[in-house]
Amino acid sequence: MQFLSRLFSKKCALHFWEIGTPENSSCAPPLRGRYTHVALSPFLLALTLLTACSQFPEQPKDTKPWGPPGSDIPATPAHKGDYGPDKPVDVSNVKDAVPTDVTPSRYGNPSTYTVLGQNYTLLPACKGYHDRGIASWYGMQFHGSRTSDGETYDMYAMTAANKVVPIPCYARVTNLKNGKSVVVKINDRGPFVANRLIDLSYAAASKLGMLGSGTALVDVQAVGPGDLPPPASTVPPAVSVAAAAVAVPAAASLAPAPLAPSTANGAPQIFLQVGAYAERANADNAAAKIGASGIPHAFVLSVSEGARTLYKVRIGPLADVDSVDQLTTKLIGLGFDDAQIVIP
Repeated sequence: MQFLSRLFSKKCALHFWEIGTPENSSCAPPLRGRYTHVALSPFLLALTLLTACSQFPEQPKDTKPWGPPGSDIPATPAHKGDYGPDKPVDVSNVKDAVPTDVTPSRYGNPSTYTVLGQNYTLLPACKGYHDRGIASWYGMQFHGSRTSDGETYDMYAMTAANKVVPIPCYARVTNLKNGKSVVVKINDRGPFVANRLIDLSYAAASKLGMLGSGTALVDVQAVGPGDLPPPASTVPPAVSVAAAAVAVPAAASLAPAPLAPSTANGAPQIFLQVGAYAERANADNAAAKIGASGIPHAFVLSVSEGARTLYKVRIGPLADVDSVDQLTTKLIGLGFDDAQIVIP
């Protein structure tokens, strides 16, 4: 038993009670599995019951509703189990993270790893990282726990989690709906949820104005010392805009491709990209299959990338994050397992 306890102290980097066991032979980075429950084998369940993971003591079961105090937001599957402080906390004086020259952490940087059946490959460097997607936030459930790089998670500090950048990494995060922007230190892995790009600390989420909604459409751009770009509202990702600019209307039976990167009131638009095909016929077949299932607004973009042309099947624009999540589930049922968020 002493041997097993020592083994778990060194190798246990997972909340076993929440997400199950690592799926690769080497220990995956610490995870926050508040969204997905995976059944343990009888052997591992018995082993877990008999052994303590000293790095991650068992969290007390929480019955509080998710969301800020006084909120009537229901505990949806994406938020159940985590929550903010009992009373609102003023974080207006919390300073942005200050980028410094960093060396990749000894912990939390495997070149590849597997979580819940999904394989991830780390980027070679933080510099140059730029993406758009859905941000979520995490709070009391993990406050004081160990992050993937070995630091202690402080929900009142300007930090975040991401699945693919080397850690630590500094990034500017901009809420595309209201233009608010913060600089955070990425020191953790996650969120391991479909179509989530980054998990923000309570403080960062508060300053971006997304505590109540729980999620936000964001632009994430890596920054270094003395290299802070302006908020992303003035620097749209070149690739996405270029792709929209060369869009070609799809077949007459399908909805035409929206060309505008935002709605008339300036709010960001959300699309799901189902796949990219080298042959137009394959893209048309995929779009037709989606349409035949009752899912509207599928279209094909013809995009030139160097000497080749790709035909990208997209659906949208979608109304909100809940629509994205629901549609993702439907697409998985149709055999489209790799739908990706696109925010022009």
